Amino acid sequence: NTLVGFTLMDEVKETLGDDVLKRANLPQVEERAEIADRAFRQFQAMQRGANLDASDFSSAKVTLRQRLDDLRTELDGYLAEDYGVRASRKGEYRKWQQSHQPFHWFIEFYGIIQRGGFDVIVGNPPYLEVKDVPYKPSFAPQAGATVHAICVERSIALGGTANMSMILPMSLVSTQRMRSLQWSLEAGRDCWYANFAWRPAKLFDAVNRALSIFVTARARDGGQTFTTGYRKWNSEDRDHLMPAVKYVRCGRERDGFWVPKLSDGLEASILQKVQSVGRPMQSLAVLGGSLVSKTGATIYYRTTGGLYWKVFTDFAPDFVLDGVPGKSSRETTFTVPQKKHAPAAIATLSSNLFWWWYTLTSNLRDLNPIDWQLFPVPLSVLDDRDVARLGRRYVNDLKRNSEMLVRQQKSTGRTETQSFKVSKSKPIIDQVDIALATHYGFTAEELDFIINYDIKYRMGAEL
Repeated sequence: NTLVGFTLMDEVKETLGDDVLKRANLPQVEERAEIADRAFRQFQAMQRGANLDASDFSSAKVTLRQRLDDLRTELDGYLAEDYGVRASRKGEYRKWQQSHQPFHWFIEFYGIIQRGGFDVIVGNPPYLEVKDVPYKPSFAPQAGATVHAICVERSIALGGTANMSMILPMSLVSTQRMRSLQWSLEAGRDCWYANFAWRPAKLFDAVNRALSIFVTARARDGGQTFTTGYRKWNSEDRDHLMPAVKYVRCGRERDGFWVPKLSDGLEASILQKVQSVGRPMQSLAVLGGSLVSKTGATIYYRTTGGLYWKVFTDFAPDFVLDGVPGKSSRETTFTVPQKKHAPAAIATLSSNLFWWWYTLTSNLRDLNPIDWQLFPVPLSVLDDRDVARLGRRYVNDLKRNSEMLVRQQKSTGRTETQSFKVSKSKPIIDQVDIALATHYGFTAEELDFIINYDIKYRMGAEL
């Protein structure tokens, strides 16, 4: 297992701690690893030779295997004790070996590790939580409990100055627990993040999630970071997907834990303006009653679903389970302390501008509280009568265009959910963005970009 085992001699020393007898044996372990590496290089030379003697080749292969097996056995024993398992307890020890399958980079690639690590590392690690696998990594990860993040951390340890590239879930550039991994990747390196949607087409047929491909290269001046927009495409465009990648430079002193998905300089300009109105902190985190007050006007929204639209209302959408009215498990709320601010808050969160912000900053799976709480909103917006008026008009339009969606599922039974045709309200949403533009200081070009952002996919047949 690439995540269980020793990568460096220092890790072996740290595991053995103050065990004087075992530490005394370490010079021999390193010497035997060096001998095994020489045997490996000799074996390679024989493979490349023009006059290969089958007997000598077979003998060299057996010798190499024996040397490596002896070292693996010894290091397995050291590592097992670090997991609380003694090699003398044969049954327990074999069970641990089978579940953890240690792989010691220190001896398998001794020569490469001694010379400073690999030159290039590429990979597509498993997209799993640590709780989903039957083993515990042999070191404490920095970036939380995901196997793919730990694979990156281990690669950084193995690579030294290596160029590196991997395909990971897009949480890499948009979730709090991945911030430390971003720091590790960018430390002393140039770093590129390319971001790809999973609809209409996806990078892997079996992976229904957005993905990011990162590339890093050692930099002499501390390094720079580059990013792409959120790339959507159809299956027939696959052959042209990578040649069309376009990167935009973004800063490293980022306000949040996310790397913005920017497609060009215009978006960078819009982002700068949106973030500048949030200083000092002016966002829905300040206004959301979940942080400020338990009383006021309640705003409802769904945490999942709504591929190209996020729906906010001042009423609880109808939901019926097996003929009994109730509440959908996907529905949640927050409160705005002053009731008069609710229509403007709903209008702002329903705007094209918020959809752009959500795409830029989130992993586009669920709508989490932090996705709207960190959205910078000038306080003047909430007292804007035009924005409030449009908010009320928008909610009424949602009701008028809604219908009950009926589903029959084995696990939940018959459900009836109030479904909203948000695209029919797009003209009202556009008016909201026109009203918001004055508060953010957008130019006509920037406003046009926001109103038409993602319109091909959001409007679909309506176009």
